[in-house]
Amino acid sequence: MTTSNQLFDLTGKVALITGASRGIGAALAHTYAAAGARVVLSSRKQDGLDAVVEEIRAAGGTALASAAHTGDAAAVQTLVARTVDTFGGIDILVNNAATNPHFGPILTADESHWDKILDVNVKGYFRLAQACAPHIRQRGGGKIINIASVAGRTPLPGMGIYCVSKAAVLMLTEVLAAELAADNIQVNAIAPGFIKTAFSRAIWDNPALHDTIRNAIPQQRLGTTAELMGVALYLASAASSFTTGATMVIDGGQLLHNV
Repeated sequence: MTTSNQLFDLTGKVALITGASRGIGAALAHTYAAAGARVVLSSRKQDGLDAVVEEIRAAGGTALASAAHTGDAAAVQTLVARTVDTFGGIDILVNNAATNPHFGPILTADESHWDKILDVNVKGYFRLAQACAPHIRQRGGGKIINIASVAGRTPLPGMGIYCVSKAAVLMLTEVLAAELAADNIQVNAIAPGFIKTAFSRAIWDNPALHDTIRNAIPQQRLGTTAELMGVALYLASAASSFTTGATMVIDGGQLLHNV
């Protein structure tokens, strides 16, 4: 009989995580490394990655930092090649890197805002999936986890393009899940609500905006990165072998206001 520890054990697995220099991505790297995976951390800037890698290694984990911009197709290919060369393959891909340079009514956005957000938040996820899938297939299957958002399910004030991009991530997840199921690759999404990270600082650091958001969450608070890790470990492990095309919403009940 399989024990709970065996279900969530990632020993021998190789996990590639984008947007891993801070926030959700860094927490994922720590969690997967603690579960036994060898983790490759990527983001645009090397110095932030190096700091997280040092923490993981100090805790006894195995980690590699490799800076790459997911909006650059050549950089993505180099990142994947380095991962395979270093650790022999890829079992788990977590698409987490995202950007949101526009805040305000959607009709005030420039074409450049659309190009930047969709290129990183949607095409970046596609680039990584396309580059990693053959390697995951060679391992006999594995996992792709896309970090989406409740913004993909409901309009959020001032975040129109970001909402559109995250809605696209949800559909990309379902399409990939259907197309890769025969290869034993499970593809799922996590849709966090408002999580207190540097990425969301503009929200929680503004008292009036913070209170408005908090009042829209039945649990009356923002979430923490730690509260995403249980689902993230489930989706990366053998425990989720019959789960694919799903979106796990972790939002303190926020979407209940839109039911």
